[in-house]
Amino acid sequence: LTTSGIIQKSSNVGVVKISQLIPPQEMWELYTKLGFGQAPRFGFPGPAAGRVRPWKSWRPVEYANMAFGHGLSVSLLQMARSYMIFARNGDMIPLSFVKVDEEPAGQQIISPKTAAQVRTMLESVVSPEGTASRAQVAGYRVGGKTGTAQKIVNGRYSQTSYVGSFVGIAPMSKPRFVIAVMVDDPKGAVHTGGGVAAPTFADLAANALRAVNVPPDSSITDIIIPETPLEESL
Repeated sequence: LTTSGIIQKSSNVGVVKISQLIPPQEMWELYTKLGFGQAPRFGFPGPAAGRVRPWKSWRPVEYANMAFGHGLSVSLLQMARSYMIFARNGDMIPLSFVKVDEEPAGQQIISPKTAAQVRTMLESVVSPEGTASRAQVAGYRVGGKTGTAQKIVNGRYSQTSYVGSFVGIAPMSKPRFVIAVMVDDPKGAVHTGGGVAAPTFADLAANALRAVNVPPDSSITDIIIPETPLEESL
């Protein structure tokens, strides 16, 4: 698989292979810049810091696990904020639950070129060939990434309890929204992010885009969902 294919198909093996090209300290520094392991500051009580252990204590198996989302903990708000670097030009601005008069200065995390390349990859995830075909929105280009994580039960990863998530951006031509959806311990026949969270993203994005009169940026009006949608790995 290419890098784009690894994202589109949600290949854990592919992500681990990419991670082996990145020094642990560099990965930890990126997580830190994204705000993982730190309580977000937005002026309201109750923010969760999550957990990212210092890189010097990582064992090889933990390093591999963290590449695809295990071995660390983050809140849904932290996940949504991290996607800001893709919705914007690689920079991140502080969170606020109240309207601000002027846009705050951003911190550059990745280059604008890299942000644009990742947006293209995220858009491929919602195609009929990706893991989030159910996240498609008629008339709009959207993109995002599915996530399926095993829950910790009695100190161990459960084989029956999961968290399904999808974090998406809309519209991709000129992003206005980052929408994060998490389903805690889904009980139906499907438990993956592409199956339980992506459809909710599609509904929320469609309503939000029309509520603020964002013009359509796609001529596609017929949503194509495979009879057996591709499911992501854990």
